[in-house]
Amino acid sequence: MAILSDRDILAGMESGYLGISDYHERGLTPNGYDLRIAEISVRGRDGVEKEGTVVIPPRTMFYVSTVEKVRMPADCCAQLWMRTTWIRKGCMGTFGKIDAGFEGTLTLGAFNATDEPIEMPIGERFCQMVFETLSSTSDEDYSRRSGNYQGQEGVTLESVKKG
Repeated sequence: MAILSDRDILAGMESGYLGISDYHERGLTPNGYDLRIAEISVRGRDGVEKEGTVVIPPRTMFYVSTVEKVRMPADCCAQLWMRTTWIRKGCMGTFGKIDAGFEGTLTLGAFNATDEPIEMPIGERFCQMVFETLSSTSDEDYSRRSGNYQGQEGVTLESVKKG
């Protein structure tokens, strides 16, 4: 396993190996890419916020969808890490890996663990994606193994796979 550097990420995008739609240079880090907030769904509220600044009430779960749509090759996955900016404000999140072969936007769950509201601007960087190469290509990538959220767009709380 190897973690891709900024140079590897750029080369991977240029060759078509990796896909990051709506790429923004500010998101590139030495060993990853920061994903931005496209929309937020706050538990207990109807609808999804897609512009402005969203106020997350104290002790409340919320969901973020990414601006970027990612496309992972069959021999690469990615870890997701909340940016320390949000951790320092009291957000907590546990994220899974992006599987080899996944394509779509990401829905990430988080929690305001403080007794104060937190303001989250749409378009702000939320988490870092760190690419890891697999020791070999997967026999069946995400699209073939389960693919429950393949092609998702926006906050998706239930499987989009039909049948």
